[in-house]
Amino acid sequence: MYSRDSWGGPLEINATDSATEDERSRNLQDVDRAALSRPLDETQQSWLLGPGEQKKKKYVDLGCIIVSRKIFKWTLGTILFAAFLAGLIALIVNTVPRHRHKHPPPDNYTLALHKALMFFNAQRSGKLPKHNNVSWRGNSGMQDGKSSDHSAAIKDLVGGYYDAGDAIKFNFPASFSITMLSWSVIEYSAKYEAAGELEHVKEIIKWGTDYFLKSFNSTADTITTLAAQVGLGDTSGGDSPNDHYCWMRPEDMDYDRPVTECHSCSDLAAEMAAALASASIVFKDNKAYSKKLVHGATTLFKFSREQRGRYSAGSSEASIFYNSTSYWDEYVWGGAWMYFATGNSSYLKLATAPGLAKHAGAFWGGPDYGVLSWDNKLAGAQVLLSRLRLFLSPGYPYEEILRTFHNQTSIIMCSYLPVFTSFNRTKGGLIQLNHGRPQPLQYVVNAAFLAALYSDYLDAADTPGWYCGPNFFSTDVLRSFAKSQIDYILGNNPRKMSYVVGFGNHYPKHVHHRGASVPKNKIKYSCKGGWKWRDTSKPNPNTIVGAMVAGPDKHDGFHDVRTNYNYTEPTLAGNAGLVAALVALSGDKGTSIDKNTIFSAVPPMFPTPPPPPAPWKP
Repeated sequence: MYSRDSWGGPLEINATDSATEDERSRNLQDVDRAALSRPLDETQQSWLLGPGEQKKKKYVDLGCIIVSRKIFKWTLGTILFAAFLAGLIALIVNTVPRHRHKHPPPDNYTLALHKALMFFNAQRSGKLPKHNNVSWRGNSGMQDGKSSDHSAAIKDLVGGYYDAGDAIKFNFPASFSITMLSWSVIEYSAKYEAAGELEHVKEIIKWGTDYFLKSFNSTADTITTLAAQVGLGDTSGGDSPNDHYCWMRPEDMDYDRPVTECHSCSDLAAEMAAALASASIVFKDNKAYSKKLVHGATTLFKFSREQRGRYSAGSSEASIFYNSTSYWDEYVWGGAWMYFATGNSSYLKLATAPGLAKHAGAFWGGPDYGVLSWDNKLAGAQVLLSRLRLFLSPGYPYEEILRTFHNQTSIIMCSYLPVFTSFNRTKGGLIQLNHGRPQPLQYVVNAAFLAALYSDYLDAADTPGWYCGPNFFSTDVLRSFAKSQIDYILGNNPRKMSYVVGFGNHYPKHVHHRGASVPKNKIKYSCKGGWKWRDTSKPNPNTIVGAMVAGPDKHDGFHDVRTNYNYTEPTLAGNAGLVAALVALSGDKGTSIDKNTIFSAVPPMFPTPPPPPAPWKP
């Protein structure tokens, strides 16, 4: 019995369907065509299509952005290819051997510069720093200035430099030496830096300026006394112990070393002012010390103007060894440096005063015109003030005298050239600036420095040369002159001898120098006991590296004899000029001068207009 549902059909399903397979297939196709007659969305399509039949998406959802699948593939491929290429290039660069460009070897001027600076280490007095690098030198002169036979304002004169082969400290040539070194640093600090000597030369300068600040009451605004010298060099023939009679190491000095003071010494005070003023520019980054130097320089220059007189006028000692012929050139020189150090135009007004220039000899020639030395600074002052005109051009009321100094500088440079006959030359080519007198090299190196420096001034001012009368000479001619003279000193001379100790293979071995000639053997020799080392024909046991000896005679002859100081004695002033010339010629010529540092204290200049002409009168 079969039950039926309420609709009239049976509840059971027959095991065998009455429809055939063909009918079912045909009916399904009819249903599919009906369903597909309207469009289906993407979700509906996914219901109908099996997993293997679903369509690939055209876009990629990156979360923050949806991008085309095609663009995504291209971008990803490009990134991967670029990374591969970069890695390949890096691999090639790191594996292929490189051709490194070696720095050119140092030139002779740079090599000689290293040695010339060492001379100052050998000349130091006082307590030496541990890094002094002169094995045969030690502390000396530790009681200098501590006796009671001089002004109470000067209590301690330990330090400074010994002048030459003796143990006297002469402030006049020493201060000129410090001024020259400071000038060279101001102009060529980049070259010193390239040679690795900038800190060394600054330390050398500070050793000198620290001592000068002890030579007077540097904290005062007004002084009446200045120390000029420590030690005595009496050569009258007496047998009392002093710095010339005794031949002994500075470390062994046990005799009195009196202090020579002066109360009217315009030349010395103005030169010491120039040294402190120029050094204040060197140490401008050390504001406290620079300010201290400027104050000391101001006090000294004021003293030089108020107490007129030559420092060597009343002193037989100074007049024998370092006699000053006048103080007018120190006024021009010192005034120029004071202006650069302070920016105070009153110093420039003084340095450019026509009357002062006339007294200094700026308007006339003479046999020694243009020769820069520890005695006469006029040539240096004219070059220095020509620099001011070239780069700042202060205009009225300074222009007329600055133009005169500039013209005179041109004349001086002309006198250095072989085509002119102002100075003779030896057959070997050494210019005779001191007209055949002994000890010529100290003057030659100063001229070489001025020539190289002025050449660099003209180059920096985009000026190709200068006129000597109707003839025009390029700046290269000046540089060639400077090189020829320094090359002579370094060995390009008839004797093939270097006059700088330790440079080259053939140099003086019997230098007139106490410390270098007495062996370091722990034996203390008396004044006369050391004479055997002075008089022996054996070479010095200690090499005083970098010392430039006095030099050859007017026939290019040289006698390497210790007792003949006119040939074999070095000096502070000589080596200072040598250092300045060497740094000017050293390194790459493309490294120019420092145009601006010297003007760091000078305020902006607005030239004063000249006064109007007098009203016209009929």
